[in-house]
Amino acid sequence: MQHYLEPNKDYRTDSLRHGVEFTEEEIRLDTAKHYDDCYWDYRTAWFDNENLALHYGYWEEGIKTHSQALLNKNRILYQIAGIKPEHHVLDAGCGIGGSSIWLAKNAGCRATGITVSAQQVEHAKRNAQRHGVADKVDFQQADFFKTPFPDETFDVVWAIESSCYATDKRDFFREAFRVLKKGGTLIACDGYATRREFNDEEWQAVMDCLNGWAVPNLSTVEEFQAGMEECGFTEVHITEATKESIPSSRRMYLTALWTYPMQVAMHWLGLRKKAQTANFKVALAQWKVFHGGLVRYCLFRAKKPL
Repeated sequence: MQHYLEPNKDYRTDSLRHGVEFTEEEIRLDTAKHYDDCYWDYRTAWFDNENLALHYGYWEEGIKTHSQALLNKNRILYQIAGIKPEHHVLDAGCGIGGSSIWLAKNAGCRATGITVSAQQVEHAKRNAQRHGVADKVDFQQADFFKTPFPDETFDVVWAIESSCYATDKRDFFREAFRVLKKGGTLIACDGYATRREFNDEEWQAVMDCLNGWAVPNLSTVEEFQAGMEECGFTEVHITEATKESIPSSRRMYLTALWTYPMQVAMHWLGLRKKAQTANFKVALAQWKVFHGGLVRYCLFRAKKPL
């Protein structure tokens, strides 16, 4: 059987959904709940106190460890975006503050991070204090579709594996365009579907990824670029980064295999939340979609015209 993944449709299944579409508030709650419930899974299996990263790393020559690869992703995006010390960056979907803190420490710029999770805001503020950059970063609970900031506030909007949480990515692009200064830069990276039709096995892997990360759908690279341009962005530049992301995907998969007996036992004992079990399944499924060529990873840079 062939399945078709429609653009701009919400494919998540959850206890919140009862045969109807999520409201905007339910979407925010669902996303926040995922990260709140899975915080300690990420803490023990993925990030450390230095990288504070909830994303795939960027592996290239000279990168030897998982933590180095996660920090390297910040460096690569910073270079592509052309961020300067005098810039003010909006970290849209900031997680626990990793990228904002890295930018403050290494680029010397100001950063404002927003997330729909109040718990993540508190984690990010504590992390900024510990890293000594609390005077250069600010964290707020806000939706990147409807931010509280005036027009033309930021020099750069930074979205590291967060734009996928927009059901219609153009909603995010419009708000990014509004808050960017003229000549400002949008920098985003994520995984993108390579096609729209899938067989049963492929479809299950894709659905496990969407539900496991509380993501509504996957855009293709072509759709993502077209959405940017429709919302006014120009000079769209795309950097292919699938090869540089595969080692992180493999590590996530192997970690899941290694912890499988513990996951089964804890689930049977009722010690795992629904989001944690879904998050475990996605660690297996994401390897299938990457290894099977169903997804590619790309970095996008676009400009708001002067």
